[in-house]
Amino acid sequence: MIKRLLTIAGSDSGGGAGIQADLKTFHAFGCYGTSVLTAITAQNTLGVHGVQDLEPEFVALQLEAVATDIGVDAAKTGMLSNAAIIKALAKKICELEIPHLVVDPVMRAKGGDPLLREDAQSALIEEIVPLAEIITPNIPEAETLAGITIESREDMKEAAKLICEKGAKYVLVKGGHRSEDALDILYDGQGFTEYFAERVPTKNTHGTGCTYSAAIAANLALGYDIKQAVSVSKKYITKAIEASLELGAGIGPLNHFVEIKKTTHF
Repeated sequence: MIKRLLTIAGSDSGGGAGIQADLKTFHAFGCYGTSVLTAITAQNTLGVHGVQDLEPEFVALQLEAVATDIGVDAAKTGMLSNAAIIKALAKKICELEIPHLVVDPVMRAKGGDPLLREDAQSALIEEIVPLAEIITPNIPEAETLAGITIESREDMKEAAKLICEKGAKYVLVKGGHRSEDALDILYDGQGFTEYFAERVPTKNTHGTGCTYSAAIAANLALGYDIKQAVSVSKKYITKAIEASLELGAGIGPLNHFVEIKKTTHF
């Protein structure tokens, strides 16, 4: 039976991030994608021009509709926008026993536009992080979640430990915002696993966080363990960045439909 993947996130009208990127990624891994929209953005490669949040009750209703009929083999969260949506989702995720929850703690768009209200950060930490099988913050998000400044590999490890203490089973701190090559560090509560890739010289990286977390969710549904799922997804995201698309006048999107057979060996 085809694996059923769910994205709980905002819509990107430009198609490079959010639910659009997630659904493309699910398809790239041969999975069936469903979606729960939390917000609608007016967005393109130049930035976010507007955000319209959906009503929390309607967000929860979408989740119930999908889970009780089609079912969910793994899910990921992206843009959750506000505290009320977060609380409604956390309650419904527990009620429906959603498996393999990958949390991408989206706080800002690639161009710096805010996608999570400041008063919702504590709700994210208290309500969603403890439900995560794995959480995938980038450097700025990890700094916010851990409450420390990250300037080195050791800082990344310390942040991962602090975030793990908030309830997530696994923490993947992504190093894409650093000036060095792209080093990601996975913490399992006891030790660290490092994933390395050379930095790709391109400005077209819109949707990398969404795509990476969606790939991890897909690979968990396909039966890989956490370390394997991250390894496969790291190779996929690197290939997708290498083949990124020159669309629009700003930060262009990835190419989600790169050949992935060559990236699934670890």
